[in-house]
Amino acid sequence: MATHKPLKVAVQMDPIDAITIRGDSTFALMLEAQARGHTLTYYRPQTLALNNGALMARGQRVQVKDEQGQHARLAEMAEIDLGAQDVVLMRQDPPFDMAYITATHLLEHIHPKTLVVNDPVAVRNAPEKLFVLNYPDLTPPTLITRDVEALDQFRRSHGDIILKPLYGNGGAGVFKLSSDDQNFASLLELFSQNFREPFIAQRYLPEVRQGDKRIILVDGKPAGAINRVPAPHDHRSNMHVGGRAEPSTLTRREHEICEAIGPDLKKRGLIFVGIDVIGDWLTEINVTSPTGIREVKRFGGADIAALIWDAIEDRRA
Repeated sequence: MATHKPLKVAVQMDPIDAITIRGDSTFALMLEAQARGHTLTYYRPQTLALNNGALMARGQRVQVKDEQGQHARLAEMAEIDLGAQDVVLMRQDPPFDMAYITATHLLEHIHPKTLVVNDPVAVRNAPEKLFVLNYPDLTPPTLITRDVEALDQFRRSHGDIILKPLYGNGGAGVFKLSSDDQNFASLLELFSQNFREPFIAQRYLPEVRQGDKRIILVDGKPAGAINRVPAPHDHRSNMHVGGRAEPSTLTRREHEICEAIGPDLKKRGLIFVGIDVIGDWLTEINVTSPTGIREVKRFGGADIAALIWDAIEDRRA
C-alpha cells in the first residue's frame, strides 16, 4: 500500500443501495479508499449544480462494508463543494448520452485541481465503440453508419455480422445477423426509429464462443484479465445477461495490444480502463465505468483497486 495522506473522495455513481457488491468495481474502489483512511462522499450525477463557477452536488458521507444489504451506511444529505474535494470518481454507468456528456462538461470545471478519474475531457472524447477505431490494425472490420446500402454491402462482404447501437452498453441491443438473415431490413427499421446516431456493424468473430476477454489497464499498464464466456444460447458475453466469468492470463497478442494503446491511455489521463478482446482482435475500450476488478481478485489475480489508488495517490502527491 502506498504512503499517502488522507484524501477527500467524492463518488459520482448510480444508486448505491441497488448495487450488487460482489461484482461492483466502484464498491471495490470505495472499500480500498476507506481502508487507506480516505473519507468518502456519495452523490448522484443529477444533483450536480454549477453555480457562478462553483460545482456543487447534494450527497451523503458514506461508510462501506463488504456485506450485501448492509454495505453502505449513509449520513444526512448535505451540499458538497466538489472543488474542495481531492478526488472525484466518475463512476455512473452509461448510456453515453447527452446527460453523460453534460456531466463531463460540469466536472471539467474542477479538474485537475480536483482529480477526476477518469479525466472528464478524455471520457467525453473517447466513446467506447468509436475510440477503439483509432487503432485499425488491432480491430476487426468495422463500419459506422446508418446508411442502409452501406450496411447491406458490409454484410455481403463479411457474411455474419454484429449490429449494435453506437452508444449502447451492457450487451443491450446487440444482434448477431447471419449472411442470409431475413430480419436484416426490419432490424434496420427498428434501429432507425429508436436511435438518431449511426449504428456500428462489425464482422462476427466466432472466437467469441471461447470467450470475450476483459483486460484491465491501470495507468496504461495491464493489471489483470478475466474471460467472459457466453451462455450456450446467447452470443453476448456480458455477465449480467448470462455470461460466465473465468480466470485468464494474457496472450502474447494481448500484450501487444496493451503496449500499443497503453501510452495513449496514460497520456489522456485514463487511469482505469477495461478493454475487450475476442480472439486476436480489440473490440472495445471502456473508459466510462469499467468493471471486472472484483472478479480478477476473486480468481487470485492482482488487487486492482489497490493499484488504481496507488496511481491516484501518486497524482495527488
